[in-house]
Amino acid sequence: MKAITLLGSTGSIGTQTLDIVSQYPEQFRIVGLASGRNVELLAAQIRQFRPTIAAICEEDKLPALKEAIADLDPQPILLAGEAGVIEVARYGGAQTVVTGIVGCAGLLPTIAAIEAGKDIALANKETLIAGAPVVLPLIEKHNVKLLPADSEHSAIFQCLQGVPKGGLRRILLTASGGAFRDWDVAKLADVTVADALKHPNWSMGRKITVDSATLMNKGLEVIEAHFLFGMDYEHIDIVIHPQSIIHSLIELQDTSVLAQLGWADMRLPLLYALSFPDRLPTDWQQLDLVKAGNLTFREPDHQKYPCMKLAYAAGKAGGSMPAVLNAANEQAVALFLDEKIHFLDIPRCIESVCDRFSSDNSANPSLDDILAADKWARQEILTATENLEKRSRVISLR
Repeated sequence: MKAITLLGSTGSIGTQTLDIVSQYPEQFRIVGLASGRNVELLAAQIRQFRPTIAAICEEDKLPALKEAIADLDPQPILLAGEAGVIEVARYGGAQTVVTGIVGCAGLLPTIAAIEAGKDIALANKETLIAGAPVVLPLIEKHNVKLLPADSEHSAIFQCLQGVPKGGLRRILLTASGGAFRDWDVAKLADVTVADALKHPNWSMGRKITVDSATLMNKGLEVIEAHFLFGMDYEHIDIVIHPQSIIHSLIELQDTSVLAQLGWADMRLPLLYALSFPDRLPTDWQQLDLVKAGNLTFREPDHQKYPCMKLAYAAGKAGGSMPAVLNAANEQAVALFLDEKIHFLDIPRCIESVCDRFSSDNSANPSLDDILAADKWARQEILTATENLEKRSRVISLR
């Protein structure tokens, strides 16, 4: 039985991971849980899975959590705040830590888990995007596995099994195209938050759904694929695949192309990351190609999706720049979700921040450098937003 700690237990990744654990009680058990602020759901998870340790990130929620499970015997160790989440990540006998925390907040807990010798089921792409210069050497130093648990990188990882060293020529990341794949570019000026959150294929959290609408999620995945699989950016491509049946493809040196297919179900890559190298039988719906129908592809529209270009540029710049891109995107998306900026302002703000950082980019950043760049970018987004507002007022006066 594999012992698992789950970071981000009340989010989409977390609840689906726990669904897998509940289906395979003889294969997996939960050692630790950490969540953001949902006391009611975390308390229910603690009751069901009986972890040894649990943490809630928002410290003021800890008393309510203690009260919610006061009758449990034995009581788990209960912690709070970022330090509490980090302690859960490194705790005890867990063999694998699933990193489902959204955004750069997952970086420090992941590093703590690696340093404690835990294998990582990586569902938090920002850990590598922002922290790869630090994380990858730690993976090697502590001899732990880094297993992709998102659908695209899991697909690539699965296709690579049995491919000899040097056999990979190109990676093709498939993208649904998000909420606006069938919109005319001119209509994007009228986008609302509700529009951006209507993903046609996947059920995901608000932030990643907006990233799918801008296609920044795919740009970030390009950077992650570069670090996970050692491919240069010229050999990582994006293709729009509206049906989301093919989760990604690889091209080999002899031009053979391998793909991993399945219904849009995040449990499959999560299960593979947890059970690797085994293949556990499931009772999930099998893929019916006749029912799936046509599988179509098209080139992404760079005018509609300017965030792709920004991500490739940040990846090629290297150093701390991907951390700046990621932090700027997180903050810009948060401002959009709060209806403080327009959808089209997201790439404008990100580009402005990355441009201002370019002269300060560190080629070989330390963890402190990465964290400083992340903090700087989050603050700098506010300046970029103010500049957009000033420009809008000038234009309106004209």
